[in-house]
Amino acid sequence: MTQINSQSPFMLPGTLQLRPRTLQFFIDNLPLLTLDLCGYACAGMDGMPFKGLLLWLSVAMSLVLAYRFIYLKRMIYRITDEQLIYEHGVITRSSDYVELYRVVDFAERSNLLQQLCGLKTVSVHSGDRTTPQLDIIGMEINDDLVTVIRGRVELNKRRKGIYEITNR
Repeated sequence: MTQINSQSPFMLPGTLQLRPRTLQFFIDNLPLLTLDLCGYACAGMDGMPFKGLLLWLSVAMSLVLAYRFIYLKRMIYRITDEQLIYEHGVITRSSDYVELYRVVDFAERSNLLQQLCGLKTVSVHSGDRTTPQLDIIGMEINDDLVTVIRGRVELNKRRKGIYEITNR
């Protein structure tokens, strides 16, 4: 695992902008992609019953896949000095904001396909009512994103005088 050093753009103050890798699209949509390609192949065979219907279903699946690809490519995660901002959408754009001082926990996970492609998902858990969990998908497995966010969270908690009290 690569450690992020002090010269890394991850450690610099200011806004850090992240986007999911394109491979995440193929990981998320592998069954639908396979079904779509099989539909086109079957629609191209001579003597295949319901050939026209298969072609139209494949075209419809292709449109859905195109929308999902555009959606993924338009996702942006911004980590500022005080907030984690998730911008998403194609036709209607939305932004979800999580105040960094509200973040309480992190998790990293990679399914088998993500591991093979060198990707991971970072989950940020917060005390925010509208966004209690934010998944940052399609990140490079070697990026030490949790350390970066955690440093900014601790800085914000100190700045605002917030201390966590646990009952153990």
